Amino acid sequence: MKRITIYDVASEAQVSLATVSRVMNGSNIVKEATRTRVEEAIKKLGYKPNAIAQGLALQRTTTIGLIFSEESLNNVGQLLNGLCDVAKIYDYNIHLHLVTQGITNIQEVVDEVIKSRVDGVVIYCNKPLDEETRELDTYNIPMVVIGDRVNANSICSVLVDYQRAAYETVDEYLNKGKKDIAVLEDRKNKNMTEEMIKGAKLAFEEHHLNFNSYLKFSNDERSTYKFLRSYFKNHRHDLIIVNRDSQALACLNACKENGINVPEDMEIVCLNDTKYLSMVRPEISAYEIPTYDLGAVAMRLMTKMLKNEDVADKQKVLGFIYQERKTTK
Repeated sequence: MKRITIYDVASEAQVSLATVSRVMNGSNIVKEATRTRVEEAIKKLGYKPNAIAQGLALQRTTTIGLIFSEESLNNVGQLLNGLCDVAKIYDYNIHLHLVTQGITNIQEVVDEVIKSRVDGVVIYCNKPLDEETRELDTYNIPMVVIGDRVNANSICSVLVDYQRAAYETVDEYLNKGKKDIAVLEDRKNKNMTEEMIKGAKLAFEEHHLNFNSYLKFSNDERSTYKFLRSYFKNHRHDLIIVNRDSQALACLNACKENGINVPEDMEIVCLNDTKYLSMVRPEISAYEIPTYDLGAVAMRLMTKMLKNEDVADKQKVLGFIYQERKTTK
């Protein structure tokens, strides 16, 4: 079904966009006959007035487009809360847009979002945007990227230094003399996988060692659990680092099925803490990430950009807290 816009209403009523906007905002300068014609067009077309129409006279829509991938659906809850809370303070609305793997890409969705007349765009990405950054930088619209380091003139970014988290974890174990450390691939988050590997490699290099335990599984493997259940039959590590809670749980269960005692035989650390990691036994050690703050800081940056305020630091890096539990010694 075609989306009815304010432009369709103006065409149906044979008036200007400004006139439609005045009618919807209750202006007294519109003739009664014209007002009636516009109201009848709205009713006939089934148009729902929105922030775009309300902000038309001001040349702003009071609407921010949030773009995220379908793979990150489980992680946007607190982030969205942070965005919406700050957006509410500054009288902005958030419109959600999904990037579907294999069907749409970031640039296609950004094009559509900008065409829908938004004041700014926030992108929550789970893969590096190196290839897209140059193209995104050409859009004449405020833009904030969450989750990736972006070096561009017109784009700000907000992220957690996962590379640092992985580095600190690996460095601590190497200092203990534990060198058999593995990093598990996250096929749903290429950006995160790269950050973990960079952090691990840096720690190994500083200890004059080579990192070579990156656990990458083929596309034939349907799940992390099935891969690890088979892998642990012939492999053991001092420590395995994973990204998501589901991977940590899969790792824990695969260890149990192969007679590997955690943490006595192998330790597990997850880089993204959730409530589920403290509900299982043994409780899984993890990094507490300020997901809410990612959204809140991103939206605050956006409001500054929209008001042409000076943004001294275009890259905001947030901290993390390590929660040591029972899967580490």
